[in-house]
Parts: sequence; structure tokens; C-alpha cells
Amino acid sequence: MTTRVLMVSDVYFPRVNGVSTSMHTFRQALAERGLRVDLIVPRYGDEADGDGVIRVPGHTLPNDPEDRLLSWQAMHRTVLAQAGDYDLIHIQTPFVAHYAGVAAARKLGLPVVTTYHTLFEEYLHHYVPALPASWLRGLARQFSRRQCNAVDAVVVPSSAMAARLRNYGVTTTLEVLPTGIPLARLARGNGAAFRRTHAIGPERALALFVGRVAHEKNIGFLLEALVHAHKSCPSALLLITGDGPAKADLQLHAARLGIADSVRFMGYLDRDTELPDCYAAADAFVFASRTETQGLVLLEALAAGTPVIALAAMGTTDIVVNTPGCLAPPDDPHSFGLALGKLLSDSPLRHLLAAQAHQTAALWSDTEMAGRLAAFYQQLLTGSARPSSRIKAQAARASAGS
Repeated sequence: MTTRVLMVSDVYFPRVNGVSTSMHTFRQALAERGLRVDLIVPRYGDEADGDGVIRVPGHTLPNDPEDRLLSWQAMHRTVLAQAGDYDLIHIQTPFVAHYAGVAAARKLGLPVVTTYHTLFEEYLHHYVPALPASWLRGLARQFSRRQCNAVDAVVVPSSAMAARLRNYGVTTTLEVLPTGIPLARLARGNGAAFRRTHAIGPERALALFVGRVAHEKNIGFLLEALVHAHKSCPSALLLITGDGPAKADLQLHAARLGIADSVRFMGYLDRDTELPDCYAAADAFVFASRTETQGLVLLEALAAGTPVIALAAMGTTDIVVNTPGCLAPPDDPHSFGLALGKLLSDSPLRHLLAAQAHQTAALWSDTEMAGRLAAFYQQLLTGSARPSSRIKAQAARASAGS
């Protein structure tokens, strides 16, 4: 019998971020294993429902045109109306979707799991600077503890994140399960074509960042590190691929550092065509966020055969520490920049790490991780759902079909 999973979220494509990517990757890989995975997600423009995706209206947020605040009533009504046709609800975000998913699951007697994607205690002070950071961290911990303990299980993308949630007082089941990566799509990028398109010479050393251009990504650190990398590799160019609220500040910072001509802000690239080419064009992928729950873009870079230089912090620790194809310099721009400059100027080292990158990426494939998630769903359905819950869910489905 086919397992039917309803994923609900406050974000999805065309909004580009790690949550959208994770949902899309798991959905495709689970479908190949015979699981039916449908989505209830925001409507951003004129997207039509279809192909197992239902869009719910919402409102734009002040100073954040990329995101939507979903209608509370519309989301609750839609999730409840649809959930009776499914075996399990998987919540992906902690906002309106969380409360709609939990309410529907409890009313219908369905198991409900959530994925904890974002370390909110390290993010809030960037967006509410008027309030004390310590107070915001405490609020975020209480909020996360309450939400995680309200569901049957929590998927976390790294062991560091699992430890953090236990420290918060989360007592529900935690399953460490990273998002996998589609190896085939990322391995076929054409780096030479990307360089030609963007007038980047074939011999120019190229470092790449991919992600939301936001303050918590610590991109200013990378700009400062580039200054030090230029000491051994003066031609090094840094591409910043993505967009977000910190772009203007970072452009000013690059100008103040005297490296504006060595930094290019690329905006968003198409994930299926341009982005694989961009990864393949780079000589090194650089990442300095200290708050990632996993660091999916690091794995994407490795799948493209691009060596990774990143800070070992939170979720990225599982990926970069003692890992072939990766370097984890100390957490200061000088040391990071020296490591980057050495890699960009040392062709044998670069080729060695590139070969290792492919081998490391194979351990994180989307098919492998989807298999683990499918097995976890089955454990939840057989071990956590009480008989009375299953009977209640079956009755709800029968009523909906009559």
C-alpha cells in the first residue's frame, strides 16, 4: 500500500531557500520509492494549483517582499480539508503551517512530524535589533521547545542541531536526517560555458558563495577573508550568488575594503540550469555561516566537484570536519583567507580536493536520504500511531469520500 504524506510549509518555490530545496529534493526522491508526497504551500503570484501542489494565499511582509504571511483561516481550512486523504503530515516551517498541521493531525488522529530547519535563536537579533539579544534567544528557545514537543517526532539535519534541541528541553523523538543531494544534476555542470557567459577568464581564480544574502550568513567575513587571499592570489574573484536584505550593506563593505572589483553579486540563478554550471566554474566554494542546521549548499558544491572551505560551526561540522574535499580553517578572516589563497594558487591541491569532493558527495545522495526518511515514516506509522488514531483517520477518509 502506498504511503501518503502531506507536507505543509510557509515557504516553497519560487521562493529560493534551503527549506524549499529540501522539500523539493525529498519529494522527488520519495516519489521514486513509491511514496505519494503532496504539498500545501504559499501562493506568491499567479502560480496554479496542480501536480500535487495546493497554493494558499497570504500577504507580503514589510521589508521582506520574498516571503508571505499565510492567511491563518485559509491555511487551517485547506490543510484540514486535504489531510484526511493522507497517512501522515510533515510540517516544514514553524509559522502558520505548523499550527495548521498540528491542528489537522490531532483532529484526524494522524501522526505529525516536523523538520527543524532553522536555528532561530541566532537569527532573531538581526531582524529585531531593538530588543536585547539574550531576551530574543530565550524567547526562541521557548518557542522551539513548545513546538517540537507538540508533534510526534522531529527531523533534524545534523547532530549538532539535535544536541541543541535536547538542551532546549525537547523531549519528543529526534531523527538526524540530512537533506540529500541530486548527484546527477549537479555533476553535469558546464563551468567553461558559465565563465564565457559571464566574461570570467578561464585562468582567473574563482571562489563562490551560494545562499541567501542575509546578515546571518556572515558574508562580510568572506569579504574580509578575500583581502587576505589576495596576498597569494591577487586575481581571485568572489561570486555571491543569491539575493537578500544584506546586499546593499555588503556592496558598501566591499568598497570600503577596496575589493569592489573583485566581488560580483549574481542574484538568483536557475537551479536546474545555471546553478550547476556556476558550481562547476568555481575553484573553491566558501561558506562562513555559524548558524546553519545543515549547510546544503556545501554538499551541492561537493557534488559538482568543487572543493569546500567553510567554518566548522553547527550543522556544517558534520560535513567539513575531517572530510575529504573540505577544509575547515580557524574562525578568523586572516586564517580563512590564507587557506583560500593557498587553495586558489595551488593547482595540485585543488585537483586533489576536487576528486575527493565527488567521493564525499556520494555519501549524501538524495536516494540514500529519501530511503532513510521513508523508513522513518514507516516506524512512525507502525510504532507511534495508536490503533484508535488509525481508526479515526480511516473514518475521516471514508467520510470525505462519501
